[in-house]
Amino acid sequence: MAESKRILVTGGAGFLGSHLCERLLEQGHDVVCLDNFFTSQKLNIVHLFQHDHFEFIRHDVTQPIWLEVDEIYNLACPASPVHYQYNAIKTIKTSVLGAINVLGMAKRVRAKVLQASTSEVYGDPDVHPQPESYRGNVNPIGVRACYDEGKRCAETLFFDYHRMNGVNIRVVRIFNTYGPRMHPHDGRVVSNFIIQALADEPLTIYGDGSQTRSFCYVDDLVEGMMAMMAGPDRFIGPVNIGNPGEFTIRELAETVIDMTGSRSKLIELPLPADDPTQRRPDITLARKELGWEPKVDLRQGLARTIEYFKSIDISHFRKPTSHTAHKSSGL
Repeated sequence: MAESKRILVTGGAGFLGSHLCERLLEQGHDVVCLDNFFTSQKLNIVHLFQHDHFEFIRHDVTQPIWLEVDEIYNLACPASPVHYQYNAIKTIKTSVLGAINVLGMAKRVRAKVLQASTSEVYGDPDVHPQPESYRGNVNPIGVRACYDEGKRCAETLFFDYHRMNGVNIRVVRIFNTYGPRMHPHDGRVVSNFIIQALADEPLTIYGDGSQTRSFCYVDDLVEGMMAMMAGPDRFIGPVNIGNPGEFTIRELAETVIDMTGSRSKLIELPLPADDPTQRRPDITLARKELGWEPKVDLRQGLARTIEYFKSIDISHFRKPTSHTAHKSSGL
């Protein structure tokens, strides 16, 4: 077994974070999960509380915290338009101040630190698929800029701390991810479609549904992040982590209806502002440097995700915000 480390996961009670905490515990590490439960649920991690090597801290990453750790995964930030637009100023503070705080900690204790960046740094791309060398097409004053530009600024901070202070960094750009423990009220397209289909309600698509997305199953995504953290120090990123399979939103809706046996129909609504028309990662670099590529295809992953949503009582999940912007937008 690899050497045991003490690892901090900010946003560790979230959808991605909770899966990451599980995998790190399976590897024998001590895991410190930090979260403020804004868009996450204690239900995601309650099964870990009895684990001898798991520790939870309720804390907002915009405030400094002093811990002794070997590695840091910085995942803290609302990631759905429904939630990150609810308090745009808090969203950009989470990305920017959160990055400053974890980088300061990493500098002080000489920890390796990974930034969970996003495909949103590419904006509404005019290059397809998107390689890491593409600098993006982002509206810096639009309704999505609090997230897009917040994550872009966080990447800047990571590289400047690396250049100026020698901090050992990693940057991954995460593309659409789905799977068990997605919040039923997160407003993202996979969870929305499954919940609507299971209730035989109309599936809401925006525009004619021809906009495309690539969907990566959560287990594959977590393995990609861990591979990046464990990779050689010469390769700090950024690197795209996602599934290069590309589907239209209409195709996704029709697949979900088919797999759930739903009687739902499709209804079309206007496209939200700055909603990307296409999104697909070029993962050439991840294959070359990390030997990583996704293994779970869309129907396999959807089957597992549908079973999860069938198994939960949605009434046990609070709505993080009352905001309805971009519901089912396809982020």
